[in-house]
Amino acid sequence: MSRQTQNSMLLIGAIAGGIGFTAFVALMVIGEFVFSAALFLAFLVALIVAIFLFRAFHNAVDAPAAVAQPAVAPAPAPAPEPAPVAAEPTPEPVVAAPVPAPEPAPAPVAEAPAAEAASPGTRPASLDGPRDGGADDLKKIKGVGPKLEQLLHRLGFYHFDQIAAWTPDEVAWVDENLEGFKGRVSRDTWVDQAKTLAAGGETDFSQKVEKGDVY
Repeated sequence: MSRQTQNSMLLIGAIAGGIGFTAFVALMVIGEFVFSAALFLAFLVALIVAIFLFRAFHNAVDAPAAVAQPAVAPAPAPAPEPAPVAAEPTPEPVVAAPVPAPEPAPAPVAEAPAAEAASPGTRPASLDGPRDGGADDLKKIKGVGPKLEQLLHRLGFYHFDQIAAWTPDEVAWVDENLEGFKGRVSRDTWVDQAKTLAAGGETDFSQKVEKGDVY
């Protein structure tokens, strides 16, 4: 028996004995086995470990040492020569077809202005401004306040005699064109009041205006 084998047997015995002793202590302390039973089981454990290690040692010794042979890489195959690339024909320049100029859009036909809705009645004669002496105080007519007086001035009506001369058709026109005050001429009988005031007379309402009781 060689010295290497003897050393291996001693090492196996030491390892198996250590494991057997550990198993004996574990069986006595943890498993609470009696001494004889714990000793027997620890011996079996040590024997099994010794047999396993002994067989493993002999298998390692008997197996021939494999000599690693360096793998010889196969010589690389020569790369195939690239096939000659056929020269592509030079593309002929593409001549763009001339784009026809867009036809001018027909000029929009001017529509005839829609006929303004004819106001009912006839517009009374108006003035560009008051006559010499200034405009009459149209607020003396009941139903004519400061704003409505300004509207009458914009329409060209400044004097009592203008309003007194309105015909029914003209009254209808003014009633329709008093923005925000439609119908006031007829409702407050402006023409009758204006006739009295144009003749130099007074009405109850005009007297209140002169006294400052209204505005």
